[in-house]
Amino acid sequence: MDVQTLTYIIVGMTFALYVGIAIWSRAGSTKEFYVAGGGVHPVVNGMATAADWMSAASFISLAGIVSFIGYDGSVYIMGWTGGYVLLALLMAPYLRKFGKFTVPDFVGDRYYSQTARTVAVVCALLVSFTYIAGQMRGTGVVFSRFLEVDINTGVYIGMGVVFFYSVLGGMKGITYTQVAQYCVMIFAFMVPAIFLSIMMTGHVFPQIGFGSELLDAAGNNSGVFLLDKLDGLSTELGFAEYTVGTKSTIDVFFICGALMFGTAGLPHVIVRFFTVPRVKDARSSAGWTLVFIAILYTTIPALAAFSRVNMIETINGTDGQGVAHAEAPSWINSWEKTGLIEWNDKNGDGKMYYANGETNEMKIDRDIIVLATPEMTNLPAWVIALIAAGGLAAALSTSAGLLLVISSSVSHDLLKKNLMPDISDKQELLYARTAAGVGILIAGYFGVNPPGFVAAVVAIAFGLAASSLFPAITMGIFSKKMNKQGAIAGMAAGLLFSIAYIVYFKFVNPAANIPDNWLFGISPEGIGLLGMCINFIVAVIVCRMTKAVPQDVQDMVEGIRFPKGSGEASAH
Repeated sequence: MDVQTLTYIIVGMTFALYVGIAIWSRAGSTKEFYVAGGGVHPVVNGMATAADWMSAASFISLAGIVSFIGYDGSVYIMGWTGGYVLLALLMAPYLRKFGKFTVPDFVGDRYYSQTARTVAVVCALLVSFTYIAGQMRGTGVVFSRFLEVDINTGVYIGMGVVFFYSVLGGMKGITYTQVAQYCVMIFAFMVPAIFLSIMMTGHVFPQIGFGSELLDAAGNNSGVFLLDKLDGLSTELGFAEYTVGTKSTIDVFFICGALMFGTAGLPHVIVRFFTVPRVKDARSSAGWTLVFIAILYTTIPALAAFSRVNMIETINGTDGQGVAHAEAPSWINSWEKTGLIEWNDKNGDGKMYYANGETNEMKIDRDIIVLATPEMTNLPAWVIALIAAGGLAAALSTSAGLLLVISSSVSHDLLKKNLMPDISDKQELLYARTAAGVGILIAGYFGVNPPGFVAAVVAIAFGLAASSLFPAITMGIFSKKMNKQGAIAGMAAGLLFSIAYIVYFKFVNPAANIPDNWLFGISPEGIGLLGMCINFIVAVIVCRMTKAVPQDVQDMVEGIRFPKGSGEASAH
């Protein structure tokens, strides 16, 4: 059976599974729509949270970044993984103890202000829309190759699938769909990684193969380690050594910090901890999530390295002189049709050549590397089809979680808690579904017109979360003295500063987006950490100049810190 047919069958089966789960778990109340009824088992919630958090950026784009830039790509792995630990320790139990559905709900009640709630809604919407744009782009990349449609059409198909099961099932449908998506995603990622590890190093575990010797044609140890070969190939082709970083220390620090603190402020991940019955279960599900995340994240560097070696050798040939384009391997021809690989025969010799600088004749989109690897290494057709299903599962699982944040922010926090307090439960549910529908249309637009490759777009979303929501949540939990004026001023200052910086370098003047022009040498991907510092500073200064926090609010904050006595998650 050919790859195309297998892809349609496997992807079709997974889509049917997701839609079937959505119908089975259709939400009948706002509690089921927002937090799945508050009764999800910690292990199930851990798996669903892992799928929610490991988006297309993790599955599709992160290995591509590490594959292309080597050591410097590790900042994304450190930032995102460290951020999840921070979220589990600093946020999850306390927010679950507070018992509200959404981050704006927490901010509005903790800071006793509808204005604070509205500002938090704006922050949550900006973060979610930026994040979901990356997911829609990832969906388009997968569809463009494996279903042989253009990227825009792929985005539209993905929009339709996510709309169906997120709008119909809400958090209840999304939770159980994400469990299925995690299983598809992790299986799809690990199978080619294990295949390649065995083929190239003889080790079953990619994590061990990553630091091992390569095998020669006879299947014996060649005496050359994988990373040593990559260093040699990289320097021969004019790149920096694979295992040596070129980013400035300050930019690495700020990108890592923005990703870490941004993770701990992501609304669509935080809301997952309201779906479990007790505070103890929130801690437990956070631990399980980390286990499920670690399986993929410890495999990414190995798969990236395996893919890099194979990509260079299939383009440049084992002799390093280039391969005739007329004899190009099938994966090159397949991806050229999507426009994500381009060949420019600069010297007219009819050969492809990949290098750094003027001699380079290949333009390769970083986001394709994981998806192209099974074809590149001649793995079985079913593995190629499986990787397509995994990429779609990664993009769609996170898109659904983000849509829920968008819908709940509009229907619950903006309408029910602010503009239209008298609407019924049924009306609120209708508004939530309508908001999700509008949200996916806007997300689709940004998926068709993305501001960058998937992981870069997602990194910007994390930076916005770090600069806006993280300080307000952290001070709301650990500072009884932080008042509404300080929180509002801090969120506004941090968010506006970060957005202005990002918009200037990404949209207004992208030609200036080079280290020499950055403030203190900080890239747009890392500016969120500086925005977070500004948020904290402005909040503290304004707080000291304004009225003290009412005593009843201080008592409420004190109560959040105790592990006992939390009630069920409630909307009101």
